[in-house]
Amino acid sequence: MSEIKPAVTLGKMKWLLFLLANFKIPIMGFLRPKLMLLNEETVQVRIKLNRRSKNHLNSMYFGALAVGADVAGGIHAFYFAEKHHKKVSFAFKSMHANFLKRAETDVFFVCNEGAKIEQAILKSIESQTRINQDVQVVALNKLQEEVALFTMEISVKVH
Repeated sequence: MSEIKPAVTLGKMKWLLFLLANFKIPIMGFLRPKLMLLNEETVQVRIKLNRRSKNHLNSMYFGALAVGADVAGGIHAFYFAEKHHKKVSFAFKSMHANFLKRAETDVFFVCNEGAKIEQAILKSIESQTRINQDVQVVALNKLQEEVALFTMEISVKVH
């Protein structure tokens, strides 16, 4: 009988994010993004507005907003690599940001591009090359108002 591996769980991905944030990307660990939702299509990440993430105007610093977009736009690559039992080399190739209003509350970063990211992973598995894909991330305040829109170009290569 073949061994059945368990599905990728939210708990496992939270643990992987913790490890990544605390041992590989210190600024991410400093801001402590929280993975709120992760499924085949959607990622939701929260960064609290606090002393670590505020600017001199008492709104979220644009660097903190970039970290939130980074996590929301990138965690799916690791999710699908785990799902397909592969290792992934992942980076951002470019980023475009529109800051719409000051983020004066905790910010929720939402990416609904799971299908696009999985297609990029599958294409990389098939071609054994690096694949680039644009994904959209929206940043929302507690009132669900858009405070920023990000277009992140991800670059993945599966090993």
